[in-house]
Amino acid sequence: MTVTPGPGAPLTLLEQLPPLRDVIRTHGLAADKRLGQNFILDLNLTRRIARAAGWRGDAALGSAAGALPLAGRTVIEIGPGPGGLTRALLLEGAACVVAIERDPRCLPALDEIAVSSDGRLRVIDGDALAMDWRALAATLPTPPVIVANLPYNIATQLLINWLEADPWPPWYSGMVLMFQKEVAERIVAEPGSKAYGRLAVIAQWRTRPKLLFTLKPEAFTPPPKVESAIVAFEPRAEPLPACDVGVLGRITAAAFGQRRKMLRQSLKALTPDPEPLLAATGIAGTLRGEVLTVADFARLAAVFAKLARG
Repeated sequence: MTVTPGPGAPLTLLEQLPPLRDVIRTHGLAADKRLGQNFILDLNLTRRIARAAGWRGDAALGSAAGALPLAGRTVIEIGPGPGGLTRALLLEGAACVVAIERDPRCLPALDEIAVSSDGRLRVIDGDALAMDWRALAATLPTPPVIVANLPYNIATQLLINWLEADPWPPWYSGMVLMFQKEVAERIVAEPGSKAYGRLAVIAQWRTRPKLLFTLKPEAFTPPPKVESAIVAFEPRAEPLPACDVGVLGRITAAAFGQRRKMLRQSLKALTPDPEPLLAATGIAGTLRGEVLTVADFARLAAVFAKLARG
């Protein structure tokens, strides 16, 4: 049957693409454990993730009446695989999607989506860990939202790279990312909790992270051994208290490297005598790092840098 494209032709063509299971079978795309691949084949679920990319604080980015959640938005997707989430991002209105894929087996499947995307999909054959993100962002029409079902084996490393981006505000406008549930809980953990650590401090100092929803293993092919979760990150324009993110990383590494030790001991990994630093910030040396707030750590980093300069 011949379909005559109408006003909604781009969406119609996308919806006519073969089911993802057929795409995987046609192109021989069995998930590769070495690449941390776990595919989501349920398009209802991938569209829910895509709609979540319209989240910012308590409001949707696509807030105009009748507007698709990603209308007018530029999106960067990491590890699209056979393109389930890629399709969803386009169907939810993204004006431009840049999909970065290092598995050459997936490129023909993504090219098929590009043909049906009305020029809105750009596929890059490359390694996300080696990308010059700021240079890529400079080629895009608007600051991108990063949306991805991240490969679990590189998810935390990528997140840290994006959180430590300088200068700040960053080259991206927000992030909606999937992690193992345990990692997601570490990102949003509060002081005093078992999950609270370096990742929570960096993430919460520079962004407002929010755990949106969780996914059972059976949502994936093949099913992982753990649950997953979607986390949204809204960058803070000016993280306060102000400090150097690199110094903040060193402070948290020392404080949580031996998390059961008091600060007057654990911070010796950073400086032979932590007492002047603790006195200048008014933080008791008998406390453990796990009870300090994000602001406490930022103050420690700012004062440490000042004392180091003399």
